[in-house]
Amino acid sequence: MSEERVKVGILGLDDMLGGGLIPGSICAIIGTYGTGKTTFSLQFIWDGLTRGERVIYISLEERESRIFTYMKQKGWDITPFINKALYVIKLDPTDFNVANNRIKNELPKLIEEVKASRVVIDPISLFEDLFDTDSERRQEMYRFIEGLRDRNCTIMMTSETHRDNVFSSRHGLIEYLSDTVILLRYVRPSDLTDVHLALEVVKMRMSAHSREIKPYEIEQDQVMVYSEANVF
Repeated sequence: MSEERVKVGILGLDDMLGGGLIPGSICAIIGTYGTGKTTFSLQFIWDGLTRGERVIYISLEERESRIFTYMKQKGWDITPFINKALYVIKLDPTDFNVANNRIKNELPKLIEEVKASRVVIDPISLFEDLFDTDSERRQEMYRFIEGLRDRNCTIMMTSETHRDNVFSSRHGLIEYLSDTVILLRYVRPSDLTDVHLALEVVKMRMSAHSREIKPYEIEQDQVMVYSEANVF
């Protein structure tokens, strides 16, 4: 596609995505603990800020202060952006009524009010946990995702993997609702002498993309995806 892409801001990954995410699309980052899901989403947010965009970060896990600390530890000067171009909101997933109302009703309004072009929900799986049955979860998540598609912004959501399947999200749902799915996982050689982090673009609607599994590293100030290398 000739359409300008939304850069994730991670060297190598944007190449694998054919130049970046499609504007207005929804991307799911799925991975087990320690694979860097939050780091990927923060890199996406920071890239938007450096391009003069307004961004929203919805955290269902970490407090606002910890998110700011993570970003500052990477050497990013976020002070000029806080509550001007960068909006971080902590939601308590244990309070169903508040979390459900704010995500479903207040988030779309906030996107319009601040004119955000990038939104992160980290992790969406804690929002999915709020629903008692699979049918209710499917129905509510479909409505929520479809509502976001009307907001003229690019969405990134993170999800833990299913405890019995490292290739699936916790509830096996978000990958079907998203346009792009990026899977993060550990790869262990047969001799168990080392552990590698590997990335795969499992799905990307409306775009050609790399289908190869590539190694990546999480460094202090950036993520490096080695799109020209093999995992071993």
